[in-house]
Amino acid sequence: MFIDELREKLLNFTLDQRRAIISIGVVAVLIASFFALSSRGEAVEPSKTVQSISERVDAPILVHVAGKVRNPGVYPMLAGSRVNDALVAAGGPLPGTDMSEINLARKVVDGEQIFLGTSNLGSTARGKSGTSSGKVNINRASATQFESLPTIGPVIARRIVEFRKSNGQFISIEDLQKVTGIGAKTFARIKDRITL
Repeated sequence: MFIDELREKLLNFTLDQRRAIISIGVVAVLIASFFALSSRGEAVEPSKTVQSISERVDAPILVHVAGKVRNPGVYPMLAGSRVNDALVAAGGPLPGTDMSEINLARKVVDGEQIFLGTSNLGSTARGKSGTSSGKVNINRASATQFESLPTIGPVIARRIVEFRKSNGQFISIEDLQKVTGIGAKTFARIKDRITL
């Protein structure tokens, strides 16, 4: 009965009304098809994505721990490890080692060398130079030792030490120019008095 009534009502529509109803139906089917196809998309393989991320995180890096530690050497560490983790792997610092100049919370990077203390700590602590050659070792010197360099005052000296704590050891003496306040002119005046 319902179908007969519907058919009778459709026959009563004018030709324009029938075209409008058919057009609306076609548009509705097209829209539904579009959403059905676009929601499927390409399947993402989460296992491969997760695996590649975990491989990068778990990939070992090598860190060289040297100086005043119980067992100096090269140690495999997990990416994201801290300086403290590397020192623990090397058996910890030797008794009496000054730990005030090292940032234990800094993340280590692959191929890094962490040097703890100096071989001539007694003379370094009393003298103005960072090594026995009379040059200041930019990877080991204290703020006071940096102040012995021409044009380096206490503010710049502290910036150098903080930069080293935050970013790790300097790779070349030219890297000292990355510290705010040390430009080309200042570097030219001190480059012959510094070493790695």
